[in-house]
Amino acid sequence: MTTPHPSVAALAAEWPPIPESRRLFCNRTLNLRSIKAIGYDMDYTLVHYNVVKWEGRAYAHLRQRLLSQGWPVQDLAFEPDRVMRGLVIDKQLGNLLKVNRFGYIKSSMHGTHPLAMEDQRKLYGRMLVDLSDARYVFLNTLFEISEGCMYAQLVDLLDRRELPDVLGYDALYRKVRHTLDRAHVEGELKAEILARPDLYVELDPEMPLALLDQRESGKKLLLITNSEWAYTQPMMSYAFDRYLPAGTSWRDLFALIVVSARKPGFFSTTPMMFEVIEEATGLLRPVEGPLREGAVYFGGTADRVERALGLDGDQILYVGDHMFGDVRQSKKMVQWRTAMILRELEEELAAIADWRPSQHRVDALMNEKERLEFAFSQLRVARMRKRAGYGAPIEGHDSELAEKLNVLRERLVALDNTIAPLAAAAGHLHNRLWGLMMRAGNDKSLLARQIEQHADIYTSRVSNFLHETPYSFLRSLRGSLPHDMGAAGNGHEMPDTGSGDSA
Repeated sequence: MTTPHPSVAALAAEWPPIPESRRLFCNRTLNLRSIKAIGYDMDYTLVHYNVVKWEGRAYAHLRQRLLSQGWPVQDLAFEPDRVMRGLVIDKQLGNLLKVNRFGYIKSSMHGTHPLAMEDQRKLYGRMLVDLSDARYVFLNTLFEISEGCMYAQLVDLLDRRELPDVLGYDALYRKVRHTLDRAHVEGELKAEILARPDLYVELDPEMPLALLDQRESGKKLLLITNSEWAYTQPMMSYAFDRYLPAGTSWRDLFALIVVSARKPGFFSTTPMMFEVIEEATGLLRPVEGPLREGAVYFGGTADRVERALGLDGDQILYVGDHMFGDVRQSKKMVQWRTAMILRELEEELAAIADWRPSQHRVDALMNEKERLEFAFSQLRVARMRKRAGYGAPIEGHDSELAEKLNVLRERLVALDNTIAPLAAAAGHLHNRLWGLMMRAGNDKSLLARQIEQHADIYTSRVSNFLHETPYSFLRSLRGSLPHDMGAAGNGHEMPDTGSGDSA
């Protein structure tokens, strides 16, 4: 007796749907089968750090350096939710801004103090934030959390005239940036990480398996990081080797390793490239011939990597966490396919899921409000025509129309009073001060727009590739337009808190 073949439905049901927080989200259709090489950044991409601890130590180094220069910062403390990825610093006015996709400011703080809407309008009017303007700094990576927090706190001290030798908000930002750069360059932070990686690194057992799948499917894997070899080797070994098959190491995953890549310049300039010939000392020699698989290189350029692989730009996918250094420049300069890593996305999706019952209530209330607003405006016009004596005859006395308007007005006021606290709560999802990372009011945030423009796909962590597999065909959703919702209702995604410009 032959065993019956399982049905197509039964075969498909063997693999449950991917959890929402572990999905790959697609802006532009991407056939992973056509990708021949995948390049990875390291920090906050292949190696994920505990943000509060890492950025807390960066903040502590920054504060100590300022203290040593006589700045009165001894009472300042790191506040990890003071800033978030996607905010904009206005160096001219000392403000932090939450901006929507069109560049309109939706909410703002001066230092650590929220700006009232009227004050925000006086300062900015209908000004559009243009990131090409040098007055603005876009916080597009988790490495900038400590910097943004310290800057906001120092603005408060500057306003109280407690800081020495600072002329204004722009000079203050340059001081913070320069001081933090020195801490990174001198390796103080990385020395602490290397000494106790267990305190700072969040291990992901699924990530090595995802990369093994990609390698075994025939894809060339590349590690392209700005970190130096002396840091890259122990960090990758710590994060990967324990999860790999016996007798192998993280080095076996990668066809090419490029350290000290100097991104974003790696994608646009043509500097010298060196091979690391003594890994213990980091001794280098210039590269004159073709690149060798399995070797470790210092610096170089994306064009040289393409030539070594014999691939065109659209056959290479680059995965990183830095909007400008990893994603935007690799897309713009060499036309590689791009993937953005947003670890905070998992918390954001969880917050949205928890909010969903309230969202359904808001949708119902907003639908009712819009129906009543339509009726209210129609009645106002009817009453206006009746009084002026033009248009089609209107039934009912003026007092009757007035009474109907009063009934509608009272219900609209009641609806507003119910919706307002729900809208306020929605404005604080995920981050108590700024709300959702990918939203600005009821619109996309500036960060979401940057991701939409430059990242073909985005996801919360590299191990999410494990769920889609190297053979997946990722399809972007049909682009939505305002009139698409006509047949299905209004579909309010999030209530606007009423802050900022409505555009």
